[in-house]
Amino acid sequence: TSTAIPNTTYRTNDTATMSAAAARRRKQQQKRAEAAKLASGGDDKSDDPVQLRLDALLQDPTLSEEAVAYEALQLAQSSVRRNVKLGKFANATEVAYSTSLALLLKSGRASVSSQLLAVLVQVLSETHTECTEKWVGRFAELDAAYRKALDEDGSMNSDERGRLQRLHLQFLKKGLKWSNDLGKTRFGDMGMHALLGDHCWNMSCDEAVVGTEEERKEAAAKISAQEEEDDDEYEDEDLEIGLRNEAVSHYALAEKIDTVLEKLKSLPAPTAEEGAMGHVCMPAQRDALLTRTILVLLAVENMRDARTLAASYLAEIETSRTEAQLKKSYLDKADGKAPSHIIFVCMLVRICEKDAKTAPLFNWLVRNFGAELGTMHDPEVVKTYTTKIGRVYFNIQPPPNMMDMMENMMGMMGGMGGAGQGGMNPMMAAMQAMQQGGGM
Repeated sequence: TSTAIPNTTYRTNDTATMSAAAARRRKQQQKRAEAAKLASGGDDKSDDPVQLRLDALLQDPTLSEEAVAYEALQLAQSSVRRNVKLGKFANATEVAYSTSLALLLKSGRASVSSQLLAVLVQVLSETHTECTEKWVGRFAELDAAYRKALDEDGSMNSDERGRLQRLHLQFLKKGLKWSNDLGKTRFGDMGMHALLGDHCWNMSCDEAVVGTEEERKEAAAKISAQEEEDDDEYEDEDLEIGLRNEAVSHYALAEKIDTVLEKLKSLPAPTAEEGAMGHVCMPAQRDALLTRTILVLLAVENMRDARTLAASYLAEIETSRTEAQLKKSYLDKADGKAPSHIIFVCMLVRICEKDAKTAPLFNWLVRNFGAELGTMHDPEVVKTYTTKIGRVYFNIQPPPNMMDMMENMMGMMGGMGGAGQGGMNPMMAAMQAMQQGGGM
């Protein structure tokens, strides 16, 4: 009995020593595992209960139910925040992307997914994730899935559809800004511009956004009349012409000239009112969108596509009058017809192909067409483009006090008339410039 106590004590101490050693080994193993996870980018999600629950929900057949979809949304938002906090930026963006896509494809709930899409584009920007071809492709996947979810939801009312269309527009615009800030292409990735162009044009054809034909006519009449009390009533994203101006601008920056041409072919020719000299209504959409596209192309120094679009339009769309008839009408102030947009842009392209010495001719051309440009939608933006073209091709500088106000630019530069043209009629000089090289 007297020897049992020390033996028991020895065994107890030995067990305690072994337990402490095992605990140390476990700690060392955990540290090594954590270090290995960090070294591999921290992609092991097996120990994250939130992620495990999210993964299970995304495979659950009941994901189409609203409550289940919202639970997945909340879990995804939590997972994204956690990964950002831990510095696992790739994980954060992957969770936001994959969950958004699953919610669209498996639940068909654009309203739920739109909230996570907003998180995705925010995280891409905040974590300085580079805009790559892979990510642009992912935006295209999300865009296609979003539009499919909207179109297949037969129970959605018009107001909700319009709201979700506008939310998606903001998502794509923020994505474009991200591609400009963190990509390699000036003005943003061309693929992102193409997505925005398609979405803007689709919105312009959606009555849930732009209203019925009668409502669109009423809005256009109020804008043309410049009724001050209605200045803030209509936003560009609610107007057919505003959205189409956006669309062709993005197509121009995406270098999708064939797409622009197909869209213009789908539009009607000018009415008698739209084509009349001194008209107060907006020009025909077909004409205005052509001019807007050419101005954008020239402003970003894409002379090749500006030339191609003008020539194709003249050959394939403007078929009611020959080029000679259009030129004659442009010169004739007594025929009762407004100056032709296609002749204006053809002359503008030809003048821009010359050197800076043709600056006076450029000024005269823009000023002469000024009344028509002034009836176009958002004329201040049109002035910005013509001012930019003047700076790029002819080194025409705006007044020093306005150099920082290019977005709110004053009208076209004036006061130079036809000086420097050797007494030649400026209209004839412009026509001659257009004809040199065999026309468009």
